[in-house]
Amino acid sequence: MDKDQGRLLALAIQEIRVLLAGHLGSKPSAEISVRAAAHLAYALHNEAQAVIDGGSYSVEQALHKIAAAELMLNTSYSDQLKAAPSRDA
Repeated sequence: MDKDQGRLLALAIQEIRVLLAGHLGSKPSAEISVRAAAHLAYALHNEAQAVIDGGSYSVEQALHKIAAAELMLNTSYSDQLKAAPSRDA
């Protein structure tokens, strides 16, 4: 992935975070999929900003943030992310 591709995806995460901000928290009335998307975008917004700024981030720390959101929402999607094949593999 080149810098422009990464930046585009990071900007999309930032926009999704803003659009779904009203669905954060453990008791909003939105469907669980909307709440999970809001929390996933919120969990990764600092990492997205790092990419936008031309920096990097720790994948392990990002996965910990996602796991924290899962605990609050009683969901499990980080296993899919952890199992995703790496380009270096």
